[in-house]
Amino acid sequence: MATPRVVVLGSSFAGLTTARFLRARLGDRVEIVVVDRNATLTFVPNIQMEVLADRDPLESMLLETPRIHAKDGNTFLQAEVLAVDPEARRVEVVPSDRPGGAVEAIGYDYLVVALGNRLAYDRIEGFGEHGDTVSSGYYGNRLRRRLAEYRGGPVAIGSARFHQGTDQKPDWLPVGLAACEGPPLELGLAMAHWLEEHRLGDAHKVTLFTPAHVIAEDAGEPIVEQFLAMAKEKGFGYLNDTVDVARLTAEGVEFESGASLEAEIKIVLPDWVPHAFLVDLPISDERGFVVTDRSMRNPRHPEVFAVGDAAALTVPKLGGLGHQQAEIVARELARELGVEPDDGTPVEYRPEILCFGDIGGHQGFYIHSDLWYGGRTAVFKMGYAPYAMKLAFKEMYFRTGGKPPAFGVPATHLLMDHLPG
Repeated sequence: MATPRVVVLGSSFAGLTTARFLRARLGDRVEIVVVDRNATLTFVPNIQMEVLADRDPLESMLLETPRIHAKDGNTFLQAEVLAVDPEARRVEVVPSDRPGGAVEAIGYDYLVVALGNRLAYDRIEGFGEHGDTVSSGYYGNRLRRRLAEYRGGPVAIGSARFHQGTDQKPDWLPVGLAACEGPPLELGLAMAHWLEEHRLGDAHKVTLFTPAHVIAEDAGEPIVEQFLAMAKEKGFGYLNDTVDVARLTAEGVEFESGASLEAEIKIVLPDWVPHAFLVDLPISDERGFVVTDRSMRNPRHPEVFAVGDAAALTVPKLGGLGHQQAEIVARELARELGVEPDDGTPVEYRPEILCFGDIGGHQGFYIHSDLWYGGRTAVFKMGYAPYAMKLAFKEMYFRTGGKPPAFGVPATHLLMDHLPG
């Protein structure tokens, strides 16, 4: 029989990790083709640390992925995905390394959608001229230039509204109004330290805002209460229920709620929007996120999987959730193809929030919680250990080429949940 072909769309965190887990479990029993328009992975979680240290993130936050796939025996295609046809089991791509390439079709036996989403800054009026963020090397360096010219005015940091799909949403998955609010917490705390370090002010100049009733709602109420109490004591401003960002201006931020904030620096996390070619497909919800069950399979097309931000179950859009999903996909295919025994025990997605944040001064915060999903775990700590763990994860990810050891997450919980804060 022909060797089954697994096509993985995406080679960032979710896609690279999935491809590596697949090869580790399936060996030469499958052909693996990985498609991504970029030949590098950008380590987005640590861009903020480089920016506030006035270092270029493009010099230290990029991981070349083609050589990793080549070492594993995978075929890497630097190409843009144009279309997915679940009925014909093929995808259409066009080379992305130079303009003008011809469209090609790639057939598959199994498909893993791990392309993440579009970050919809283009839907925020005034962002191009007045907004800042740290989601890429380009924007990180733009914020570095903005900070170099900073005149000491107010700073606003927060999220635009996230539009989550609800078609076929399971009852246990809440609806989030922000895609991921770990970064605003991290940026707010780190910016306050940066202001103090540069003798330009402190937390009183920083206001955090959220479209939701409470910021970082997915962390769970007890953790949010601890954070807000600490933020109030430090002097942070706080604006909730903004509904959405209406526009950015030179003077500040205007919200759909009618509220506004004066701000010289406006750092905004946008809406996470599915890629256009996923919209209206039989595998997607009404927004364009790929629908899956807890084994990360699409119910209408079980040969299609989704991991990371492209999956409808990934709420919030958090990297740690994609890691868990990648392991599930690899185990599912290993069982289906007879490489590993199937004992009938389901391999199910059990989401939990695992987040490390930099807060400046070589300190950080650690959040481990599943309260939002109906669990009982709620850990929130601050200190030097979370900062060290954040640095260590980036180093480990680069050294292992995107294949963290299986003991990584359990060891993290064992250490961080029980170390004093």
